[in-house]
Amino acid sequence: MLNYPVPAVPDAAYGVAWLRANVVRFSEGEAHTRRRAIVEAELAGVDIDALRGGMGSVVTKLAAALKLSGIVETDVALVARCYQPHESVTAEADSAVARLVAACGGVADEVTANRIGILVQAYAATAAMVEGRNPPVPSTRRVAPSGAIVEVDLTGRPFGEGRHSCPGRRHASALAEGEFHRMHHGDLPLVLPNAWDFASAAMLVEAGFAAIGTTSLGVAAAHGLIDAAGTTRAETMYLASELVRLPVPITVDVESGFGVDPGELAARLWEIGVVGVNVEDAAGSPAAHERTVRAMKDGAPALFVNARIDTYWLGIDRDSTVDRALRYADAGADGVFVPGLVTDHEIEALARVVPVPLNVLAQRNVRELMELGVRRISTGSLLFRTALESAVRVAEAVRDGRTTDTALSYRSVQDVIERYIR
Repeated sequence: MLNYPVPAVPDAAYGVAWLRANVVRFSEGEAHTRRRAIVEAELAGVDIDALRGGMGSVVTKLAAALKLSGIVETDVALVARCYQPHESVTAEADSAVARLVAACGGVADEVTANRIGILVQAYAATAAMVEGRNPPVPSTRRVAPSGAIVEVDLTGRPFGEGRHSCPGRRHASALAEGEFHRMHHGDLPLVLPNAWDFASAAMLVEAGFAAIGTTSLGVAAAHGLIDAAGTTRAETMYLASELVRLPVPITVDVESGFGVDPGELAARLWEIGVVGVNVEDAAGSPAAHERTVRAMKDGAPALFVNARIDTYWLGIDRDSTVDRALRYADAGADGVFVPGLVTDHEIEALARVVPVPLNVLAQRNVRELMELGVRRISTGSLLFRTALESAVRVAEAVRDGRTTDTALSYRSVQDVIERYIR
């Protein structure tokens, strides 16, 4: 139904009615093509990084990025409340349009209308993304072949699709980025430890780590299952529901997606309270993984999707790494993860060309990786494997009558768990 035409709007010379008649949102045919090109050109000139974090509202940051001075958010809000053709227009909104035209240079033409349209459409929809509503805009209106106006559910299609798909997808995502996203753009790389149960995660929070991930090997092995076999969905979902009680952002390793609908998986994790996922391509079809990434972003637009590339980890098709990274970023990935990437030249080259944060394993010194352009460093299964080794070493020492290493006290563990389950 999203291929149905949008409801027609009449020509008008003033106010909200004039705006509706000149924006791409309510256009079809040649006018739609021409006006969409205007919007795409405007957005192409925006520095995506300028939309991330910082002070100011969605409208304030977007107006500044579009190099528009004098834009008042209250005017945009007045127009947004009656922007849709089925909504009644107020005199205050008409006056607000006049002020917005003046702020855009004073010329009431298609370019001005579509610059205002970008701000108006971003106002409520992006704010809803920031609040975590999914989808941010629940439905849209189209004209069915019968001539009837129908409501089209946008669940799983938060940015629409087809000729009226949102051209500002990356911009909206940047504006809506939450605390976890911002951790990838700070002065230092995000060092992300990977836990395998509540206790390990809680102890890492206690140690001061700002965010926690999970390790698929740890989750699988702890339950007597094989990693990367797609058999740990139930265990992963349960662990996620436990970890979100902790006071830091939680991101979850979902292997290759467990063979389920990626959009539904992402939506469910977002509903639980998870802020990110790591999803691997197992060095398979890049086109298939591109679809997975896009579906996850459609299922949960504000979820941080870290697209893992396994070309180095598995030692296959390494020449495709850059192409895969660019494809996944274009599909909406918020970061790319290349485990096994360790040399200076290869890390630096990839960090330079990929427009999203680069994640590698903790196989090098943190400061060296930072200087090469890495923005996230994961421990992967290292902590889990180290814990197993330490447990076996202590058990052997007890058996052999040797002195054991000092361990955490019973009370200290109890205190940490009690602190985070209250």
